[in-house]
Amino acid sequence: MNLIQKIEAVNSIAIAGHVRPDGDCVGSCMGLYNYIKDNYPDKSVSVYMEDTGDGFAYISRMDEVKHEAGEDSAELVILLDVSDVERIGVIADKFQNSDNTVCIDHHISNTGLAMENLIEPNASSASQVLYKLLDEEKISKAVAEALYTGIIHDSGVFKYASTSAETMNIAGKLMSKGIDFQSIIDDGFYAKSYLQNQILGRALLESVVFFDGKCIFSVLSKKDMEFYGVTSKDLSGIVEQLRLTEGVECAIFLYETDYLTYKVSLRSKKYLDVNKIAGYFGGGGHVRAAGCTMRGTAHDVINNIAERIDMEIKCTTE
Repeated sequence: MNLIQKIEAVNSIAIAGHVRPDGDCVGSCMGLYNYIKDNYPDKSVSVYMEDTGDGFAYISRMDEVKHEAGEDSAELVILLDVSDVERIGVIADKFQNSDNTVCIDHHISNTGLAMENLIEPNASSASQVLYKLLDEEKISKAVAEALYTGIIHDSGVFKYASTSAETMNIAGKLMSKGIDFQSIIDDGFYAKSYLQNQILGRALLESVVFFDGKCIFSVLSKKDMEFYGVTSKDLSGIVEQLRLTEGVECAIFLYETDYLTYKVSLRSKKYLDVNKIAGYFGGGGHVRAAGCTMRGTAHDVINNIAERIDMEIKCTTE
């Protein structure tokens, strides 16, 4: 894909990520947005994402993010880190009505939702995929901060299986742009508010192990979230902390988004393909990190997921 050529061929561009944007979504979207603003000041470019709070305020031009689609049109619509049409977010209609669309992603579950797609399932992040499409000499410190943010979030600060020599090489080149990489890791990835620590503690305290300790799950209801005064933005990192439990291969975290509706996050360590499990329930993601939305009681959801996990474990160990 020649992304630069596509950008240069149009006058107006819309950039967007997925619903409930995470670090890679924000990093890749803002990395591309800053790149275009820096190098093509005459282009009309907008970036669309749901409100992410103050966690990424250190990224340049975050105050210019639009949270609603509006009536303006764009000649080119670029999606980043979006694996499914249902996850497009605030510009879903704009995307579907456009005849010039691009999707840059790294989810193995992405079957191609744009007119032109670049999907690299083995890449650590959409930010890593995007980096290779840009002119390295024209990447500013602002662009580097955003892309580095995306890479550390989706690589778990370079510890997930998707981290490769290429990932580290790109991270090093971004660091050479003069970014404060230590602060990005400490403040952008690890830092948690007091409320976030409280809800993390609650989730860990009420977690349950099963399958002889190979699996662990925790559930938060809407009442729990209302009691602590938290939203879905405050729940990042919980499933990863569950995954770190000694002896656990698969961690499951679910929180209630509506009556009898749960957002489910799945993580595994070595051999369980959670993308297959999430895919069975209409979701997807990566081999070691995936998610889906399921209806029913929490008990029903866990039982249904456990049945699929049991099947996958038996297939893997036989």
